[in-house]
Amino acid sequence: MKEITVQDLKKMMDEGADFQLIDVREVHEYELGNIGGEHIPLGNVPSSVDKLSTEKQVIMQCRSGGRSGQAVMFLEQTTGMTNLYNLKGGIMAWQAEIDPSVKY
Repeated sequence: MKEITVQDLKKMMDEGADFQLIDVREVHEYELGNIGGEHIPLGNVPSSVDKLSTEKQVIMQCRSGGRSGQAVMFLEQTTGMTNLYNLKGGIMAWQAEIDPSVKY
């Protein structure tokens, strides 16, 4: 499974890179605070494959990287997608290293 750091994600955002960010946390977690990703809760990932880009980098994120890692592994195994990345440390790492005002 490929991973990306929060520093690399921030750089991509700042540079206007063309990628897709998917937040797989539950509704209440997403509403508490997010970093702008599309919201597809983990349980909905299998039925939402058609919403994921096959043309650009897709970065999956959650609270700490565990659930998004599960999503990446599931999608790699069931769809053969190779453009998936897990956000290492999730939104907790984002808060700790990029923006302390983000709630999770």
